[in-house]
Amino acid sequence: MANVRLVNLCKQFKEVTAVDNMNLETADQEFVVFVGPSGCGKTTALRMIAGLEEITSGEVWVGDQKVNDVPPKDRDIAMVFQNYALYPHMTVFENMAFGLRLRKVPKTIINERVKRAAAMLGLDELLKRKPKQLSGGQRQRVALARAIIREPKVFLMDEPLSNLDAKLRVQTRAELIRLHRELGITTIYVTHDQVEAMTMGNRIVVMNKGLVQQIDAPLNLYHHPANKFVAGFIGSPSMNFIDAKLAEREGKIFVDTGDFQLLLPEKFCEQAKAEIGREIFFGIRPEDIFDSTLVSPNLVTPENTINVLVDVTEPLGANVLAYLKTNTLDLTASFDSETIARPGSKLDIVFDMDRCQLFDKETEESCFKVAPAVPAPAPATL
Repeated sequence: MANVRLVNLCKQFKEVTAVDNMNLETADQEFVVFVGPSGCGKTTALRMIAGLEEITSGEVWVGDQKVNDVPPKDRDIAMVFQNYALYPHMTVFENMAFGLRLRKVPKTIINERVKRAAAMLGLDELLKRKPKQLSGGQRQRVALARAIIREPKVFLMDEPLSNLDAKLRVQTRAELIRLHRELGITTIYVTHDQVEAMTMGNRIVVMNKGLVQQIDAPLNLYHHPANKFVAGFIGSPSMNFIDAKLAEREGKIFVDTGDFQLLLPEKFCEQAKAEIGREIFFGIRPEDIFDSTLVSPNLVTPENTINVLVDVTEPLGANVLAYLKTNTLDLTASFDSETIARPGSKLDIVFDMDRCQLFDKETEESCFKVAPAVPAPAPATL
């Protein structure tokens, strides 16, 4: 097993900077997720680690070895691709065994590893089939098994679940988490799906336009985003952002949106003083907005409650997404399924201001002190 270390890693495509000065150190056996929108540089970074993309500048270390000039086949890395990359003329067994045969591994060891990986992934009865006889989920499991039997130092996975339907994606996601726990191999996983990132990673690397925005544990990213981009990207549905100003009145600080004013909790006031009178972005997650009829009456005050028009509702079973309107603003809320919200009706909503976020209008950085990042786990010991 090994850790992976990226030092000032850069990739330039003519005038486009795909990866800009990326620094990261994983722990041995850690599961790290690169997440971000299309074109943010996450796959390019992964391909540089694998040796499939030339490095413009910086260093890639696998364990104690700098691998910048090491060919991909000699890096002891196994990669799982988005499109499975199976040989159509080979059986499942042959696809799984191919990499070991190239390395001239003895047949008895190949047979043993293939059978063990097939049992782990439920492929025992499929070993004689060819890829065209398999479903998408089965093909992805074959691709995973082919990587597993290599017993590499590091797994690299490039959006391996994106071709699966929703139900199968959830099942395979759980399978990958279980496999990582059993195998204990350092894994770097690329996805554009923040739900995958939140549920799978020990730590998440959020990227945008080639730059690392924040590296942290999933819940730290959710509760303490470093900037507006991270706040909007992590969480589903996305956070509401409203243009606002901070106003001071009678010793209290209010968030003034022009449409309504909300009292800022005392715990934020010291950090927010510097922003008084300045334009900011007020951020509140849909799940932190409540139907006033479903919360304790003592939590409903004039300083955190406003009246809105319910425009559209989307029942999702356990909760209801509601699209709301004030005089000039639109909001999205996630209510409990018992809500009285109905399209066309008026409703009092309550903001959980203890969960609000404020972002500087110019820099888009958080106005609140961000919680210390969770460090990489300590190296595993046997």
